[in-house]
Amino acid sequence: MNITGNTVFIPGSTSGIGLALARALRAKGNTVIVGGRRAERLARIAAENPGLDTVQIDTTDPASIQAAAKEVLAKHPDLNVLVPMAGIMRVEDWHRPESFLDSAEAIVATNVLGPIRLIAAFVEHLQTRPDATILTVSSGLAFAPLKATPSYNASKAAIHLLSESLRLQLADTSVRIVELVPPSVRTALLPGQEESEFAMPLDAFVSEVTELLETQPDATEIQVENVKFLRHAEARGDYHQVVEMLNAADPHGK
Repeated sequence: MNITGNTVFIPGSTSGIGLALARALRAKGNTVIVGGRRAERLARIAAENPGLDTVQIDTTDPASIQAAAKEVLAKHPDLNVLVPMAGIMRVEDWHRPESFLDSAEAIVATNVLGPIRLIAAFVEHLQTRPDATILTVSSGLAFAPLKATPSYNASKAAIHLLSESLRLQLADTSVRIVELVPPSVRTALLPGQEESEFAMPLDAFVSEVTELLETQPDATEIQVENVKFLRHAEARGDYHQVVEMLNAADPHGK
């Protein structure tokens, strides 16, 4: 995707990677709309970041997605980039169903059904734009699992194959599918992750992502250096060693 001159909607971007990416894309000369559930947080973001637009959306609620899509397209008919960013991650113990079932269902609703419904709400419009992009967000854990987060791993593996499949189906349109593959980043995705030495600093991650988008406009996957250890483990032939190292190094993997 081109790094400038776009109109970008990022639902699920009131904190963490989403908000940092929204600010970075705005600084590169894009119109950016931040989407989130909490009106007070959206108001604060708008006040603290002149030029960022906001819209209220709950990506687990189909009606909210439809209402937000209508609002965004009414205000920004030139929208050409969708970034379904919303995601949750929870530690689970699958020895007992009562300890993981609610978590697993919530993760699937947010991380898988959310992006599917968002793409469904915008894909027809995006096909009318001469240069459009859907930037999906998977994870390094789609390629090597953290044992403490089974549903999260599975949800991001689903996003990876959804991205691969949509790229094939939409090849006859103006819509490009680009997959962002983050490593562990210092955000509040899990308790303690913001201070984790194992995780990549947020500013460094977004800076590298922005550089990759700018220097590799035809890339189908955006992979910072820190994620390649996980992303290419199977191709390198050291998958089992990588999984062992991942779960030994990360405090949530113990």
